[in-house]
Amino acid sequence: MQLSERDFLEVIERTPLVSIDLVVQDAAGRVLLGWRSNEPAKNTWFVPGGRIRKNETLDAAFLRITAAELGKAAALAEAVPLGAYTHLYKTNFAEVDGIGTHYVVLAYALRRAELPDRLPAEQHSDYCWLNADEAHRNAEVHPNVLPYFEALSGLAGGNKKPAGF
Repeated sequence: MQLSERDFLEVIERTPLVSIDLVVQDAAGRVLLGWRSNEPAKNTWFVPGGRIRKNETLDAAFLRITAAELGKAAALAEAVPLGAYTHLYKTNFAEVDGIGTHYVVLAYALRRAELPDRLPAEQHSDYCWLNADEAHRNAEVHPNVLPYFEALSGLAGGNKKPAGF
């Protein structure tokens, strides 16, 4: 069941949303970021991701979101969890004043084996690969993305490495 824009805006006004962020790394350890076309976080560099739908399992959501955001589906078992994060925004998808968006985000790291030459353009108008230093120096990288680089550096010191897809 698809909610109307009005009903979905009411959900956003009253409840947090649960989402998955995809922290995709290349062989050099850089992270894929997309230039956000939509609120919240419009006109900033952000990782791909998406909301989990009602009655959707985490596995199903991960397959759907990776296919939609990366142009290629990946299984949850191929990813390494980076943790749960809280993202609070003063804006919402409809750009209605006075209604912020609250996400509980489950972040997962994936190692890039191959991605399509052209990534999906529904949520991001452009893409780039940045390392942690570049991301921290770039004022256009959304602050909610920066903790992912810290989490990735913690993985590098341990034995967990993101899988390929």
